[in-house]
Amino acid sequence: MIRCHLARMMGEHKMRIADVVRATGLSRATVTLMYKETAQKVDLEALERLCDLFNCSIGDMLEHTKESKSGALAS
Repeated sequence: MIRCHLARMMGEHKMRIADVVRATGLSRATVTLMYKETAQKVDLEALERLCDLFNCSIGDMLEHTKESKSGALAS
């Protein structure tokens, strides 16, 4: 499973979805899907804009875990 840490980063910077949309030019739908970790795919340009905004690397934004979405370990 790929975890997206956008919600955590937004909290650390005291930003709302609207703030991220305004600062990056990304669509509200894109930011919301990443915030809620429901996105099925992410555009590389979107990742670049978010990493630029939060001055972080892709590894700070995304994390690969062995856990599946249901919470059970993947086989």
